[in-house]
Amino acid sequence: MTRTRTRTRTRRKVAVVGVSLSDCGRVDEATPYALHAQAARRALADSGLDRTVVDGIASAGLGTLAPVEVAEYLGLRPTWVDSTSVGGSTWEVMAAHAADAIAAGHANAVLLVYGSTARADIKAGRRTGNLSFGARGPLQFEVPYGHTLIAKYAMAARRHMHEYGTTLEQLASVAVQARANAALNPDAMFRDPITVDDVLSGPMIADPFTKLHCCIRSDGGAAVLLAAEEYVQDCRTTPVRILGTGEHVSHTTMSEWPDFTVSPAAVSGRTAFRRAGVAPQDIDFAEIYDAFTYMTLVTLEDLGFCEKGEGGEFVAKGRLKVAGGDFPVNTDGGGLSAQHPGMRGLFLLVEAVRQLRGEAGPRQVHRPNGHLPELAVASGTGGWFCSSGTVVLGRGMS
Repeated sequence: MTRTRTRTRTRRKVAVVGVSLSDCGRVDEATPYALHAQAARRALADSGLDRTVVDGIASAGLGTLAPVEVAEYLGLRPTWVDSTSVGGSTWEVMAAHAADAIAAGHANAVLLVYGSTARADIKAGRRTGNLSFGARGPLQFEVPYGHTLIAKYAMAARRHMHEYGTTLEQLASVAVQARANAALNPDAMFRDPITVDDVLSGPMIADPFTKLHCCIRSDGGAAVLLAAEEYVQDCRTTPVRILGTGEHVSHTTMSEWPDFTVSPAAVSGRTAFRRAGVAPQDIDFAEIYDAFTYMTLVTLEDLGFCEKGEGGEFVAKGRLKVAGGDFPVNTDGGGLSAQHPGMRGLFLLVEAVRQLRGEAGPRQVHRPNGHLPELAVASGTGGWFCSSGTVVLGRGMS
């Protein structure tokens, strides 16, 4: 019998070679498709590559057939597509899939692109502007009791407070530090300083969350272009390598969540760090999904930047600020102050890449020795802590 030999293909290194945001904040006249296109054009221009090299596209959240409709609008005919949709962590998960595809030779350059007019839709009273997740499937057992998305996060925060003594002041400090970072970002939607008292005295949304504990609603889009290592020499920007990724889903029904104080980032983060060959203490800064203040706190714990239950003390020391903090988090101001048009995970990757390149301007992070940061982590969260995607990024291709 003749055996067919399988030749082992050398896995290619993968880099982010282009990133950009569309117009963000208050964008009343554009459509979501237009924001997709604007972000995509800017990311391609940022990379210096021609659109003809793009043979993969990943998109979610728009239309009936998201990547098909978006690719058609952009004039692309990809041979690799991804429409994974797991909420805010979608883009970190998609980045993982795209990196694997490029490394294996199934694609050469993959465009991740998103755009949303979430704020403008509400302002215009459009029917699709504020629809719920629905009441089918497992959700039918929770929706009749008013179990909203924000209420689920609020319940989880209360459990952490009960278990570990985390205080409202500690949670509020997350919002205060996000705003301090946003003050350094000329593109942030809200830049005026706030205090812990401002957060605590605001209108109650879902106990214990007042208004400033919650993310803003904005319009905006983002795009990230990943490419194989052989394209890097043709790029105009410093490459940022995808070093390791991890993804995890845990639950959709709250009754199936074993522990409200542990997010799926505990698994995705551990996997990403192991694959990257680094440890949490090696990371220079983090971009973390922050639809609510509690998300930042518990994700920091679960990624290993502090022990479980110590997140409150960790964030209360002002460590998350670009100016004066020793571990900057959400350096653009995050979803709490910069922009949050929906599934914000792609914005985390854009900001991480800009920081690693040294392109962040007044909010630029530096290492203690004054050098640019070398390692970053972007960790997205979807649903009500239902899913997590974590990406470890490093400057350069070595």
